[in-house]
Amino acid sequence: MKTVNLKSDMPQVHEALQRLDRELALARQEKASLLKLIHGYGSTGAGGDIRLAVQKRLLEMTEHAQIRGCIFGENWSKSDEPSWKLLQSLPDLKSDVDLGRRNRGITIVLL
Repeated sequence: MKTVNLKSDMPQVHEALQRLDRELALARQEKASLLKLIHGYGSTGAGGDIRLAVQKRLLEMTEHAQIRGCIFGENWSKSDEPSWKLLQSLPDLKSDVDLGRRNRGITIVLL
């Protein structure tokens, strides 16, 4: 699974969303089926704007069939039904360091 850090240089929300669009297009070109996004979660006690904007955009893309779906980091666990189905189809993902950690700073995107 390819990992993309959308927040590495602390961009503004619109820049992070542009980066998201570019990375999704690149992943499609590379025929990737999954992408792990690191968007952060507003750990300073304020913010989390990138996380919220990215999650909103991904939900909209799912509704419009632009992506197959997404699993937010807080749900990325064996006890979550969509996560479990993905883990059953791709068992190597069980070794992902974020699995089961309720990491709100990541999202798994199904392309």
